[in-house]
Amino acid sequence: MTARHAVLTTPLGELTAVVEDGPDGRALVGLYFPGHWTLPDPAGFGPRVPSGSDEIFERLQGELDEYLAGERRDFDIPLQLRGGEHHRRVWDLLLRIPYGETITYGDLARETGGAAQAVGRAVGANPISILVPCHRVVGSDGSITGYAGGLDRKRALLALEEPAAEERDALF
Repeated sequence: MTARHAVLTTPLGELTAVVEDGPDGRALVGLYFPGHWTLPDPAGFGPRVPSGSDEIFERLQGELDEYLAGERRDFDIPLQLRGGEHHRRVWDLLLRIPYGETITYGDLARETGGAAQAVGRAVGANPISILVPCHRVVGSDGSITGYAGGLDRKRALLALEEPAAEERDALF
């Protein structure tokens, strides 16, 4: 597999995007904020390329720009999530959390049959920030806890999605 990375600029700060070409095609395998808690060895990111020099990085930048402007709720970029069985199970559940909604670590633990602490570790190890929406996981009392990209970014992402919850509530 051939990896390469680009640094994308967003209102939340720079994001390092890592893409690999594999047997199933090209996919995003990492999207990291500076100081990301579980940043893998950057030597595995491959060479840095200009973000505009590769179609998948251009698409990702566009989709992130639209999402952060409140114009997009879902992403179309192909993802490749790599990790142990428990981690992948948790990440799959994260992908099912609807835009504008949150879930608690305890709820995820009940879904997986594991402990909330193990779920917390798996959420914290999410390699693809924003697109795999770990920012939608909150404490049992609804508090904003833990985010590999920093709590200020988590608050900003949740605030961005709040209008969706307000729109949904207005329907009922």
